Amino acid sequence: MNAKPTDGSPVRASAGVQSLGRAFDVLELMAAAEGEIALSRLAEESGLPGPTIHRIVRTLVARGYVLQMPSRRYVLGPRLIGLGSGARASVEAWASPPLHALAEETGETANLAMLDLDRVVYVAQVPSTRHTMRMFTEVGRRVYAHCTGVGKALLAELPDDDVRRMLTAAGMPATTSHTITDVDRMLEELARVREQGYAVDDGEQELGVRCVAVAVNPATAVSVSGPTSRVTRKAVPSLARVLQSAARSLAGREGRRA
Repeated sequence: MNAKPTDGSPVRASAGVQSLGRAFDVLELMAAAEGEIALSRLAEESGLPGPTIHRIVRTLVARGYVLQMPSRRYVLGPRLIGLGSGARASVEAWASPPLHALAEETGETANLAMLDLDRVVYVAQVPSTRHTMRMFTEVGRRVYAHCTGVGKALLAELPDDDVRRMLTAAGMPATTSHTITDVDRMLEELARVREQGYAVDDGEQELGVRCVAVAVNPATAVSVSGPTSRVTRKAVPSLARVLQSAARSLAGREGRRA
């Protein structure tokens, strides 16, 4: 699980950096478990020796990032809540005004998502206030890139060779009958995204839902989503223009934030 550079040559990480990376790997495995997890399972899924896992978890427990339960299994600890709240507050301070304006103008739910290794994570959302039937995606939810509008918008920012490596490594499972599951077909789709300046998830993540997305920068994308009865194919180009304006606003605010 050691880090490797993009050219494929080996990296010799210092012991401290290696330990830090392993600690994050353990936390991510615990988050994916969505409940209590045993040391033996952490060792199995991480590929690390039991004594190494034990030392890492013991350190995380001492720092409050992991809790040991009465079952002697482990769960994520409360100290992570403060870190997550701080990160969310920072993102919302930057993104909230443009997302609120986007949701108000389109009448649909507005989302902000970021590339997270080979997945996409939703980092902010403003639900539609105009309709009782609304699309909700949990903030913090990690999804595959190939079946979402935001994911396609972000993949289109990458060179085709990088996209091919990423999708081959991550896999392209079918979430619905509309999901594109072939890398070559996805590369054709991404060529269209680059040409038209926006991406569309046409029931590929969830049947009956259409999402239109635009990249803000190579790591961040903004989208609106709603039922196909409202977000019609005819409405997509006009929604894309509104999204492109929102993306410019977010990019401008990002520059001021820096």
